Amino acid sequence: MSDKKILVAYFSCTGVTARAAQKLAEAAQADLYEIKPEQPYTQADLNWSNKKSRSSLEMNDPTSRPAISGKVENMEQYDTVFVGFPIWWYVAPTIINTFLESYDFSGKTVIPFATSGGSGLGETANGLRASCAVKFAPGKMLNGVLTNEVLQQWLNGLLL
Repeated sequence: MSDKKILVAYFSCTGVTARAAQKLAEAAQADLYEIKPEQPYTQADLNWSNKKSRSSLEMNDPTSRPAISGKVENMEQYDTVFVGFPIWWYVAPTIINTFLESYDFSGKTVIPFATSGGSGLGETANGLRASCAVKFAPGKMLNGVLTNEVLQQWLNGLLL
């Protein structure tokens, strides 16, 4: 990679995004940080077909900012921050906005990555830019079997 300091921060409820984040952190020789909600999500909270579930209520309110438990130590040391999440309602969960609004990303590059059972990144990055007005590099869906070769190709293309 390079001499730049890299962080892979991720939010995961079912472990799918966590596995992708771990593989990405290994390939990028990056530090890993889990974005944990102050109030963990239950299966009932994640029931997207229930309009009154916690995740449905959060995603239907663009101002929703679920609280995060913990902080990244020494965020200022990182040059590049990958931010990973599952796609919810075709965009990033609002806890990602909470994360982006919690730090000063000036001078850093933010690179989204996501996992999804069926949808792509779409306009996700545009929705995140409102929470973090810095340089965003092109994001990527990290679904399925992730080989080190596939991740290295993407990382090399980003010119980190």
